Amino acid sequence: MKLKDKIAIITGSGAGIGRSMVEVFARQGAKVAAASRRAVNGQPVVDAVVSAGGEAIFVRCDVSVEKDVREMVAKAVEEYGRIDILVNNAGVNFVKPFEQTQRADWDRVINTDLLGTYLCSRYAIIEMLKTGGGSIVNITTVHTMASLPGAGPYDAAKWGMVGLTKALAVEYATRNIRVNALSPGLIDTQIWTDIQEAAPNPQECLAYWKSNIPMGRVGSPEEIANVAVFLASDEASYVTGTNIFADGGMTSQLISQEPFASETLGGGAR
Repeated sequence: MKLKDKIAIITGSGAGIGRSMVEVFARQGAKVAAASRRAVNGQPVVDAVVSAGGEAIFVRCDVSVEKDVREMVAKAVEEYGRIDILVNNAGVNFVKPFEQTQRADWDRVINTDLLGTYLCSRYAIIEMLKTGGGSIVNITTVHTMASLPGAGPYDAAKWGMVGLTKALAVEYATRNIRVNALSPGLIDTQIWTDIQEAAPNPQECLAYWKSNIPMGRVGSPEEIANVAVFLASDEASYVTGTNIFADGGMTSQLISQEPFASETLGGGAR
């Protein structure tokens, strides 16, 4: 078990990647404080983990509210005695033309994705320093490599998370706190369901996205959770300040794959 007896807080645990992280971290031996805004989403995740023999508690927390974050960290410490791992996974997606984006839209995305990461990291670091260190994993996105139209607030928040990741990694490197970012590509979560439902033709939508992913498929939440386990574990003891892309090769591909068989090109002059 890579995380045996480690104490982990995972935010945004009610569904998707967060839910899978709670399950995988528990299987790897971690004791997990699973945080979510709504008990109706988060408590069943914890119940399933406990039923399977894992150890976890549910903590209600809106990461954009400082009081909630402070109480989340305090409850984890009260229950387990310390914090070894923080996964800042809570976040909201956003797609809207920039000229239609309202201040309320901006605040909602920034406050959850970026402010929430700051608040959770600050209170977790205070506790980690008391017990000799820890590991923070910030879940960002392939948008930290390149963008899509309509993603202004989302991309601003996620780029900010990467900047904060690097700043904290440098500041706390000598105090045994590692901080890394993990950027998933297209993953089989509610976001992927929403994309397909919004498309005029779901089959064409699937073909289009597969053409943009060299591996030719959408990733699973568990695949992202497995990378997070590595970053949180002692196996990554010399890894800090980096941004790992788990995207099936998406950000390495120049353009969509050709929908035809191209002729072999030689070394002709330009």
